[in-house]
Amino acid sequence: MRWAPGDRSNIEDMRGRSGGRVATMGIGGLLVVLALSWVTGTDLFSLLDTSSSVPTETSGTAGSTPTSPAEERMVDFVDAVMSDAQSTWSQVLGNRYQPTRVVLFRDAIDSACGSAQSATGPFYCPSDQKVYLDLGFFAELDQRFGAPGDFAQAYVITHELGHHVQNLLGFTERAQQDRRSGPNSASVALELQADCFAGIWGHVAAQSGRFGAGGVELEPGDADEALRAAASIGDDRLQKMSSGRVMPERFTHGSSAQRVAAFRRGMESGRPDACTAGSTTY
Repeated sequence: MRWAPGDRSNIEDMRGRSGGRVATMGIGGLLVVLALSWVTGTDLFSLLDTSSSVPTETSGTAGSTPTSPAEERMVDFVDAVMSDAQSTWSQVLGNRYQPTRVVLFRDAIDSACGSAQSATGPFYCPSDQKVYLDLGFFAELDQRFGAPGDFAQAYVITHELGHHVQNLLGFTERAQQDRRSGPNSASVALELQADCFAGIWGHVAAQSGRFGAGGVELEPGDADEALRAAASIGDDRLQKMSSGRVMPERFTHGSSAQRVAAFRRGMESGRPDACTAGSTTY
């Protein structure tokens, strides 16, 4: 990907203020809970006994915790992707689109949707309309789930922004009311639609000449990175990693094949209506 640092106006930096308590357990146990949290969409760390927990380091001023040049470059990357993706959605939706920010944190954060640990992965909170992200997730995406690359990271960011688009257009509220096909069916539908919305941004970013105009521009091989990321965090793959078996009735995000297909549909079409299904319309 080709991108340039901006003014970080799309970032709310809480890395120096966030913190929490992490239950004491072996690394194997942590990885199991980590995978299950992503599969179920529930912060399972919050259910653990924290009586013997050790608090993580906190600070009263954002940005006061030491960082590295590599981490600061990652902050600039997140800002650049958010800036470009939000510009795309402003063009697609017009005045229906309302800008948001990515809240960066470490270890744990108190959001309008409640407390969350890094183990839950990136998430969107409809109550305050913000995306939450611990930059450490990108290392997990690369090292544990085998999905390296900057466009794989951009896919994660724009997927969460896709949930913001859903919220603005009323899809989130409608999905919460629609439980006729099972308790998790609405969740899967929303996640796959967010994958498709991420693909729409990918379609726009793939247009040549955008970097010279100040936008993010894709390079050969970038789309494959996003497809690998979508496949790596499908419910079936995560369930196999955590328990050795696949339980479709407990899917919350969709299978690897479904996630890949949804992202590809958005990227190939570039049309929001390609991301709708059934009676769900704009």
